[in-house]
Amino acid sequence: MANAIDTRVGRPERGEGEQRFVVNGVTWKDYVLLRDALDTPGLRMTYCRGQLELMSPSRSHEENKTTIARLVELFATETGLRLYGYGSTTFRHEARERGAEPDECWTVDKPMDEFPQIVLEVVLTSGGIDELNVYRGLDVREVWFFEEGRFHLHELGADGYHPIDRSALIPDLDFGELVALDDQHEAVQTYRDRLRAR
Repeated sequence: MANAIDTRVGRPERGEGEQRFVVNGVTWKDYVLLRDALDTPGLRMTYCRGQLELMSPSRSHEENKTTIARLVELFATETGLRLYGYGSTTFRHEARERGAEPDECWTVDKPMDEFPQIVLEVVLTSGGIDELNVYRGLDVREVWFFEEGRFHLHELGADGYHPIDRSALIPDLDFGELVALDDQHEAVQTYRDRLRAR
């Protein structure tokens, strides 16, 4: 993984209340049927060539992803960056047998055509499907993992993902500046004040 960028957004207890389950031998058709039939809040599905992962995010997971999204979107607002957010939309590519629901996702400078340019994944539990392999099949340019208070950034190249220290799409976003506070509101206020003081 990339040289991790340390922040402490919400540092949850690892995996608290989160469940992850992988099923092998699932056809594309069955994945689509299951996703459509089980389209309920609190269930995320990831699919890659016969493997289906079902994940039920914990409150800590959702708090972390929301705090990070608020800070990234605040950065965009305060700096005039044209950032378009799409939350945890379901993305599918039948020919490549890939399906994913990122924690958050964005495009920069223009609305999304088919797939996002950036996805954020908060990782509280290990195991499951290789998400970089999934996002490579969806041509997602950057994947940002947040795990144990650290960011691990990856950019898609001709031979797959490679670690990066800064986003190529948002090079002025300093992940080390994302504030290390337990309270979401205080984190947003503090980061806003810091951006305005520049």
